[in-house]
Amino acid sequence: MRKLKLLREYLRGSGMTYLLSMLSVLLMTVFSSMVPLVIAFTVDYVIGDKPVELPAALASRIDVASGISTIRNNLWIILAVLVVITLLQGIFMYLKGKCSAVAAQASSKRMREKLYGHLQHLPFDYHVKVQTGDIIQRCTSDIETIQNFISTQSIEALQIILQVIVVLAVMIAMDLKYTLISILLIPIVFVITVRFFINMMKVFVRADEAEGHMTATLQENLAGVRVVKAFGAQNFEMEKFDEKNRTHRDLNMDIVRIMANFYGGTDLMCMLQHALVIAVGTYWVVRGQVTIGTVVAFSSYAGMLVWPLRNLGQMMGFMGQAFVSLGRIQEILDNKPEDYTTGETPPVQGEIVFEDVHFEYEKGKPVLDGATFRIEKGQTVAILGATGAGKSSLVHLLLRLYDYKKGSIRIDGVELKRISRQWIRKHIGIVLQEPFLFSKTIRENIGIGCGRVEEDRILAAARTACVDEAIQEFGMGYDTLVGERGVTLSGGQRQRIAIARTIIRDVPILIFDDSLSAVDAETDARIRKALRERRKDTTTIIISHRITTLAEADRILVLDQGRIIQSGTHEELIKVDGPYRRIWEIQSALGDEMEEMTV
Repeated sequence: MRKLKLLREYLRGSGMTYLLSMLSVLLMTVFSSMVPLVIAFTVDYVIGDKPVELPAALASRIDVASGISTIRNNLWIILAVLVVITLLQGIFMYLKGKCSAVAAQASSKRMREKLYGHLQHLPFDYHVKVQTGDIIQRCTSDIETIQNFISTQSIEALQIILQVIVVLAVMIAMDLKYTLISILLIPIVFVITVRFFINMMKVFVRADEAEGHMTATLQENLAGVRVVKAFGAQNFEMEKFDEKNRTHRDLNMDIVRIMANFYGGTDLMCMLQHALVIAVGTYWVVRGQVTIGTVVAFSSYAGMLVWPLRNLGQMMGFMGQAFVSLGRIQEILDNKPEDYTTGETPPVQGEIVFEDVHFEYEKGKPVLDGATFRIEKGQTVAILGATGAGKSSLVHLLLRLYDYKKGSIRIDGVELKRISRQWIRKHIGIVLQEPFLFSKTIRENIGIGCGRVEEDRILAAARTACVDEAIQEFGMGYDTLVGERGVTLSGGQRQRIAIARTIIRDVPILIFDDSLSAVDAETDARIRKALRERRKDTTTIIISHRITTLAEADRILVLDQGRIIQSGTHEELIKVDGPYRRIWEIQSALGDEMEEMTV
């Protein structure tokens, strides 16, 4: 029922076009069922000598004999009638195909847009847990499956149902006994068809999931092709893909076997039914129980009943596949999006207060355990900590990618949970260690979050990020196309372009999540100096493992297992025993060794 509801939602906005297609199917079916009647009439009453039997009221008003004589002398009339019927049938067949295709294309466009928009507003946690390739497959292949079902298979299924109803009605009106003989094997065909549908549904689910896993493996490999080549892992990746590919092939072979058995069995049943109609009709003609025209008509009608019902199994198989795809799409839509419509929009100046904040991704595994600190407006605070200490989790909470379980986070005195997600993210700029660049020009990548932006602002942001000179060295400068994920640039260039993209927004809070790790110490110092000169009142959070980067901060926080274990300036922290001093001593010793080697 939910899938039918989603299908109705899918067709919203194209309902009238789809109804016109259904009306065309009905009219096309009516006209196609008239052809055997015209042929039977010609055989029995025009070519043959069987008298036309009409009700007395009509017989007194219509000169039937004269009419039949006229037709005998002008057989082109029969041909003209058949041509007109066929022409009308063709017109409605064209309208059926066109209207259903238009409705399906428009509906698919809307559903893709709805899915894309829904995915954009799903929580960060959802995107962390799902496979990108599987989501892509649901938004492309599954949508295409539903589109084909709407444009072709659903209309053909409707045509079969209407044709069975119309043809059965005509056959019963002509001869009830002969009709029963003509549908003798149809219940068996129908039972086989239902069993086929049930079996196909089960296999389609597994095959669709296998295709999603295969797509995810392919997407992951192509995205990480540089790592694959660097580690010489091509054979390993090929074996992994081969495994997914074999599973997908085996499941599709199961589908082929089920379909082969179904078509082989039902073809035999349909041919037996057709042979039975002709054999019984011939016997009854010899005995004078039916006319030759009736046998000709029933022979045509038997084909119009049995073969479409057999094809209904295929249509049901496609329907099963479409319902599987609808279910996979519904799984995405069932995930609750983030709330962007509610929340306060207070002025954001840059004061940040963490007070006894607790947070965990998995129950019983705390990531932040009573984190408490204060950052004044315009202050630069550096955070140092081992991998897994909770540094990035602090950033996730500030951006409301996750909400803390206990404690309080206040931005300029306002509880963070009360502030609109969209509003807080609009006022925080973040540069990640592994920045994502889009496959656009460098200019578009820098200005991507600002809409139309003046050239001067782009150049100023690039100079602040110390990447202007590197860009100018490219053949097309700022119009240079960046490869997918920025693969054509070095790690340092990507980071600096990401920094320029962030600082061009002029936000009151800046976060650098180990985003200077790929640049040398000299460039690092130049960038930090330029940032200080550009926005002296910006609150800046720097997460780094490089002491030279941390040393110039107004305050340094040392994080360990979700707790702040040290806090102070560089000068204060190197005077006391602790993690910060030990790291400083190690990096200082390494720096001295490097200087000695270069002398």
